[in-house]
Amino acid sequence: MYKLYTRPGSGGFVVEAALAMTGLPFEQIDVPKKDPPDPAFLAISPLNQVPALTLPDGHSLTESAAICILLAERHPQAGLAPQPGSPGRAEFLRWMAFMSSVLYPAMLRLYYAHRYTADGEGLQPVKAAAVAEMDRGFAILDQALAGRNWLAGETLSLADIYLVMLVAWHPDLEKARAAWPNIERLWAKLRRHDLMRKLNASHEMWAA
Repeated sequence: MYKLYTRPGSGGFVVEAALAMTGLPFEQIDVPKKDPPDPAFLAISPLNQVPALTLPDGHSLTESAAICILLAERHPQAGLAPQPGSPGRAEFLRWMAFMSSVLYPAMLRLYYAHRYTADGEGLQPVKAAAVAEMDRGFAILDQALAGRNWLAGETLSLADIYLVMLVAWHPDLEKARAAWPNIERLWAKLRRHDLMRKLNASHEMWAA
């Protein structure tokens, strides 16, 4: 059985969605923020970050995008991603890598700015640069969605859920919804999705 280590409002949102979509049973373990961190959890996630997933064979995996890609590969029947060899598969891999390397780190720099500067007075420039970087990334994704229903392939994939999770973390949601109409169109669709509504009830990612 899979074991998901997560907490409400975290990147565990997309992994919980992925596991639910497979229809397989899994154990969910909420990991509270602790200082110092729990040594047992550090053995699973050396950076003390969620989500982390322990696989049925006992190995553990961190990084939400990597977990999503692995689950899509292991459970193709669940439709978590376009099939290997399809044009949509290349788009899926591209945008998952883009979001995890551009947008997610920008979010961390905004909300954990103290980790990214040794100057206690320099938090605001770090935050301002982070918002500028995420805005640039969301603009690129908004253009990629022009004339398309989904970010990768012809049906819903984890790339769409990952994008919606990230945009929900934007510090100015009114600006985000107005500035990127194609992302808002996708987000509006997922706000009506039964599974997304269920997960949002516990994660409180956006206003119902």
